[in-house]
Amino acid sequence: MQIVPVRLPAHKTNYDIKVRSGLISEAGEHLRAALGPAPRRAAVISNRKVFNLFGDILVRALRSNDFEVAVWMMKDGERNKSLKSFEHAITFLGKSGLERNDLVVALGGGVVGDLAGFAAATYLRGVAFVQMPTTLLAQIDASVGGKVAVNTPLGKNLVGGFHQPRLVLIDLDTLRTLPRRELTAGWCEAVKQGAVGDRKLFERTVQLLRNGYDFRVREVAEDSLEEIGATIAAHCRFKAAIVAGDERESTSRLDARSRKILNFGHTTAHALETVTGYRRFRHGEAVGYGMLVAGEISKNIGTLTADALESLRQAVRACGRLPAANDIEINRLIGAMKSDKKSIAGSVKWVLLERIGKARIADGSEVSTRILRQALRDALRPLG
Repeated sequence: MQIVPVRLPAHKTNYDIKVRSGLISEAGEHLRAALGPAPRRAAVISNRKVFNLFGDILVRALRSNDFEVAVWMMKDGERNKSLKSFEHAITFLGKSGLERNDLVVALGGGVVGDLAGFAAATYLRGVAFVQMPTTLLAQIDASVGGKVAVNTPLGKNLVGGFHQPRLVLIDLDTLRTLPRRELTAGWCEAVKQGAVGDRKLFERTVQLLRNGYDFRVREVAEDSLEEIGATIAAHCRFKAAIVAGDERESTSRLDARSRKILNFGHTTAHALETVTGYRRFRHGEAVGYGMLVAGEISKNIGTLTADALESLRQAVRACGRLPAANDIEINRLIGAMKSDKKSIAGSVKWVLLERIGKARIADGSEVSTRILRQALRDALRPLG
């Protein structure tokens, strides 16, 4: 088993990320080891698709370790990560009789984890929660770092907070059930993390994709699954290090180890999701395009070489086919960017690249409307 410790000394918060096959069936034991004997109830938030695959296994594992279990299934999809769903989640926690010593368990992808985490952060002014991410994207990104939020009609993740999980359990068996698009979305997020902070991680991820493991997870041998697990753990380790140094994404930090660098590609990605009503793109697919837009901007303002941009393009292409984006009106995207939650004093902070493995945070004044429009036109073309 791969164990990645997350240590946040400023808030005296410590937890582990555990990566291995079969962890859902052992969840009760791991929860008891992490939280002790005090919790009596476990409120599980999931969706129908995921619960049909893993719900019975999880419920048995929890009950065998003396948890009383209640289950609520939210509707699937990013558009259901809403204030309305949040209200339903809070009502569920109340009707379940959840007390301060109890916990919320998020079983699903990033949508489930964000909503469940936000509900746990606010119910009774905060109860413990455990992340059990079942998509690749959630395993390497959304489940790590404590960001929890819901969307509003004005934009993505505009209402939320920071609430660290007490434990993250990544069961590699869940990868065998993922459709191609979910894997593409996850690998795009993996490329993002390597591109902004670790050249070796970038190259390791691209090599894994070239070996063909990305779309054949259901058929890969155990030793190949172990390599995927080790790569997932490496991504978690990278993100945990960034979070430990800048847990709440300080607005004053603009250095290359600021948590802001993890927003690489997200300004465009969130705009793409918003203007299409969260119906066309998986989050990671939108990030794939967002990275290319940021890469084009980086090249056009002279901070990134053409060769490095081509390496980024090849990496995104290796993740898989992205939905078409060249039919989306550029003015609508630029308008959506103005509502980006990362804006400061009305200006978007762009995460750009100096090279593969090193990010640079730029003020919006450095990116003219002309440069932005050109980058959007060039990057949103089909990759082929």
